This record gives sequence, structure tokens and C-alpha cells, in this order.
Amino acid sequence: MSKEQDQAIAAKGRHIALVIAGTISLWIAVSLFIGPMLGLPGRYALLFDYAALAGMIYALVNIFQLWRMRRANEQENQR
Repeated sequence: MSKEQDQAIAAKGRHIALVIAGTISLWIAVSLFIGPMLGLPGRYALLFDYAALAGMIYALVNIFQLWRMRRANEQENQR
């Protein structure tokens, strides 16, 4: 069962990494390149900032869940 838990932990870690990388990449692309190219007003930039912030909060919640999964796995392995 430990191998399955290790795989679940690894999968969650990859998911978190993809969320963080994707959020930052999209935020930079929209803020620096796409938004100015389309001539979007500044209020849209704030909207994109809030969307990026939501993605980072989602990642932070998942990091906390990953930390709890790893702690539970370590405690189970000590038994």
C-alpha cells in the first residue's frame, strides 16, 4: 500500500508543479504580451492578476494537502 501512496503523492506533486508553472506562464503571457497587443485597458490586467492569484491559492491549498499526505504516509511507515 505504501507504493500506491507514494505514487499518489508523486502525482499530486506533479499536478501542483503544472498548476504553478501554467499559472505563471499564462499570467506573464497575458500581462506582458497578449494584453498590450490587443490594447486591453488596465482593469483587465487586474482581472488577470486576480486569476493568477486564484491559481496560486489553489496551488497553496494543494501543497498543504500534499504535506498532510506525506506526513500520514511517514507515520504509517513508522508503525
